[in-house]
Amino acid sequence: MTLGVLAVLAMAFVMFAGFWTDWLWYRSVKYSSVFTTTLWTKIGLFFVFGLLMATAVGVNIWLAHRLRPPLSAMSMEQQSLDRYRMGVAPYKKWILLGITALVGLIAGASAAGQWRTWLLWVNGVPFNQKDPQFHLDIAFYAFDLPWYRFLLGFGFAAAILSVIAAALTHYLYGGLRITSPGARATAAATGHLSVLLGLFVALKAVAYWLDRYGLAVKSSDFKATDNWTGLRYVDANAYLPAKTILFCIAVICALLFFATLWRRTWQLPVIGFGLMVLSAILIGGLYPAIVQKFQVQPNEQAKEAPYVDKNIKATREAYGIDDAKVTDYSGKGGTENAEQIRKDAESAASYRLIDPNVVSPAFQQLQQERKYYQFPSTLDVDRYTDANGKEQDTVIGLRELNLNGIPKSNWINDHFTYTHGYGAVAARGTATGSDPPGSPDFSESGLPTTGDLGKYEQRIYYGEKTEQYSIVGGPQKELDYEENGEKTTSYKGKSGVNLANPINRAAYAVAFGEPQMFYSGAIGEGSRILYNRTPKERVEAVAPWLTIDGDAYPAIVDGKIQWIVDAYTTTNGYPYASRTTLGDTTADSLTDNQRAVVAQQNRVNYIRNSVKATVDAYDGSVKLYQWDTKDPVLKTWMKAFPDTVKPKTDISDSLMEHLRYPQDLFKVQRELLTRYHVTDAAQFYSGSDAWQVPDDPTNKDSSAVPPYYLSLKMPGQNAQQFSLTTTFTPNGRPNLGAFMAVDADAASKDYGTIRLLRVTSTVRGPQQVQSELNSNADVAEFVRNLRGTDSDIEYGNLLTVPLNGGFLYIEPVYARGGTSNYPLLRKVGVAYGDQTVFKDTLAEGLNTVFGVDGEDTTEPPPKDGETPKPPTTGDTDLAKAIADAEDAYTAGEEALKKGDWEAYGKAQEDLQDALQRASEAEQKASSASGANGDADKEKSGQQDGDQGS
Repeated sequence: MTLGVLAVLAMAFVMFAGFWTDWLWYRSVKYSSVFTTTLWTKIGLFFVFGLLMATAVGVNIWLAHRLRPPLSAMSMEQQSLDRYRMGVAPYKKWILLGITALVGLIAGASAAGQWRTWLLWVNGVPFNQKDPQFHLDIAFYAFDLPWYRFLLGFGFAAAILSVIAAALTHYLYGGLRITSPGARATAAATGHLSVLLGLFVALKAVAYWLDRYGLAVKSSDFKATDNWTGLRYVDANAYLPAKTILFCIAVICALLFFATLWRRTWQLPVIGFGLMVLSAILIGGLYPAIVQKFQVQPNEQAKEAPYVDKNIKATREAYGIDDAKVTDYSGKGGTENAEQIRKDAESAASYRLIDPNVVSPAFQQLQQERKYYQFPSTLDVDRYTDANGKEQDTVIGLRELNLNGIPKSNWINDHFTYTHGYGAVAARGTATGSDPPGSPDFSESGLPTTGDLGKYEQRIYYGEKTEQYSIVGGPQKELDYEENGEKTTSYKGKSGVNLANPINRAAYAVAFGEPQMFYSGAIGEGSRILYNRTPKERVEAVAPWLTIDGDAYPAIVDGKIQWIVDAYTTTNGYPYASRTTLGDTTADSLTDNQRAVVAQQNRVNYIRNSVKATVDAYDGSVKLYQWDTKDPVLKTWMKAFPDTVKPKTDISDSLMEHLRYPQDLFKVQRELLTRYHVTDAAQFYSGSDAWQVPDDPTNKDSSAVPPYYLSLKMPGQNAQQFSLTTTFTPNGRPNLGAFMAVDADAASKDYGTIRLLRVTSTVRGPQQVQSELNSNADVAEFVRNLRGTDSDIEYGNLLTVPLNGGFLYIEPVYARGGTSNYPLLRKVGVAYGDQTVFKDTLAEGLNTVFGVDGEDTTEPPPKDGETPKPPTTGDTDLAKAIADAEDAYTAGEEALKKGDWEAYGKAQEDLQDALQRASEAEQKASSASGANGDADKEKSGQQDGDQGS
């Protein structure tokens, strides 16, 4: 008995620990109302529907027992059941309680899971838009219909369980007979079961009626699109009247079942039920098939056109793409005035040569500082102002804690000593550094970091990589950072839960499975436990009704590091709008577990970026800001959870500067726009202008190309705008079909404006440009030279920029390996029109692709292991000749080592040719530049002599 009591107490404390720690955590982040609202809603649904189910089943068992016939003249069948009745008799009350409690618990638990559906129904706000078929507000489909369907499903379950329970009870006590001669059922059993079956059929009538409205949100396969939602011709002209007829038949059938209370015969109800089943087959199945076969298929396009129009309109509205501006664009580009185009290219975009998807290892090698720090594998792009007050695209990443790199792993080190990361590191997106050449040009670096970002709180207690709990603020000091010795700190923030209370310590020891929490001397007065530390995890916890964007990004705002998290409201109940699967639509070549969307509802047909959230990297505070002030779904949730979302006016100007258009919403919209850029029903049906999102040309996997943040100037714009961009190709074709950009700067008046350039001529697509670049002779030579230095080529993002009626492609190319195991920018690929070039610098590439002469003062980065070239002041021919001479000399040395005399002879010929060209170019430069040319000649001649020797 004592052991049993202790076991029960232990289980009770485990349950209490989970509840108590959750309550403490929500209270610590000041969102206790979310916890209590959710908890009381679940408890209410559990008890209400649990009691309803238990009552329904229990009352019918009790009634069946009360209606049992006298057993004085028992048949042989009843005599065989007598021993069961005798066994049940002493415990029938307990058995009744046990059965009702079991079904009540199951039903209550199922109902508690519908807390979102209940809150949406009871707090629903109208959309003030009506569907085109039934002319009901969209809120009926988004908020009401799901709740009615739940109630209907619950009613069906209660009716079925009641029928089964009552029938078993009647059989046990003689009200039903299976093998005995005579009547199979007593009058009382007949009446009881008939009423229950009548209720079931009545619920079926309600189901038929709701199915009429369900047609507006029904998904089906259709030639026009794989994700069709809404009524088609056969639905409106066959299924809809069929459901109405079946509703009437089901009502009549239910009345016939109820009539058995007086007639005491099954004849009419059975005939009515058979008629209903036959009608369901003929009217609900065969008739629509005939209409589809003989009315729709012979002229499907004309029959379906009105419904396609409704689907196009609803889908574009539901995904926020109805205002997308589609413009025809030649894509060929003009080359009549090469000098002017080259000049226009300078202002067309801020060409981001530092790819945030590639350079993370360079951040890691050059700015990690300690093994117990790490950067994310994919960095983020933001905008910051440099020392000259000019805004520029910036690649940024946080130096977060990496427990795998600490000198010695144990419980104290893992959770008390190493608790936080330190500092943000940023690099200019359009420039490279010189130490080493080709590395990121850091605008914020060091430990502690210094640079353009100014002063801010650099300690990072909350981050994307911070997944373990930490205990801070107590007797045990934390390692802050190491600079001329080890520096320690103690957490001063208000975040976390206080562990000084022994009950709290015991609860967390049980909840986390860490018994040492209860007795460790490292925990004392002031100790606080920090957990749920990733930004997405915290936002999801305080707003469980939101779908979280896969990419949280950091920003320096008002002297603090703030994680910015985009969040969405969704529904799958928008009539006529085609559905999409968020997990599939938002996946691209960069998606991993950390960057995947956190979806409360994966299959949706309405989405809005309604909330912008921030998470403070030091104190973990979470703030939710209303972004879409018109979204009825957000208004409904704000009504359900009052005072959790701050008004949009509370967003500070400094925060607004870093808000941007979210990637996952953009991916969803671009996927829908592959078909729904077409607004003509006939053209949409034929699919002649369908597009597809191309695979990432720089990735070997068949994954979609990610969208890229880039400051560029679209046709018709007077200045560059921070934008999110992507490309399309025609369905099944590699050439370019369209280019899409959305204004991503939240402070811009045009924020969220989608611009689509529909390409009207045959233009190379991203994969074709990449293929041509791969087969370029200069690239082949570059790759051959890399092999001698144990380096590999790594392609950066292939940027696409509209320019003068055509498209300019820019791709940074990195070398990784050799003396540095991280990527360094070595070359730049440039393509325009039918030209593709591969040069040392962007300026040289632009000059060459447009066929203009221009002075490039940018120092070409050296290859690994080589001495950097001296800066050249002559023209590009001289620089090219010197570079070719160096390459030929290196190739000759490699061939000599391998004993390949044929290759060595070829290299010597190339060397002589390059020296000859250098001499000729030098003479031209000398005659043109006078004394300066003489100085350059002397320097170049000295270098040529060195190469010859």
